[in-house]
Amino acid sequence: MESEYALSLIFRRARKEDVPAIVAMLADDQLGAEREGDPADERYLAAFERIDANPYDELIVAERDGKVVGTMQLTYLAGLSRLGAERCLIEAVRVAASTRGQGLGREMIQWAIDRARARGCAMVQLTSDKSRKDAHRFYDSLGFAASHEGYKLKLG
Repeated sequence: MESEYALSLIFRRARKEDVPAIVAMLADDQLGAEREGDPADERYLAAFERIDANPYDELIVAERDGKVVGTMQLTYLAGLSRLGAERCLIEAVRVAASTRGQGLGREMIQWAIDRARARGCAMVQLTSDKSRKDAHRFYDSLGFAASHEGYKLKLG
């Protein structure tokens, strides 16, 4: 059964029609429920179009049997440090509630790491809200190190 699951799973760039499913996953936890809105809100489509048009951004979905079951955004950051190395930033990683606990998150992150490596990135980085203790253990298990302290400033 596991091999059938693996064979039916694909990773691809998100399409406009995926936006409602992506927004639903973003909203499907305590933090997301507080900050997300109606998936039909035009601001989501505007953001999607901006991401889709930028060659340094990739909104990725995991699809199984025609259904979106995971999402993440990859952003490629240029910088002068590390001899001008490019970094891959992984953001907004979500797995549909119906699919959690099946190893999909691990497959998604490994896929993102492989994609960054193939692109020539020197590093993959991500942030995770301090309250997401399970996510921190998950990222630790994948070899990520909590090497930096992150800060955010809300504007508006």
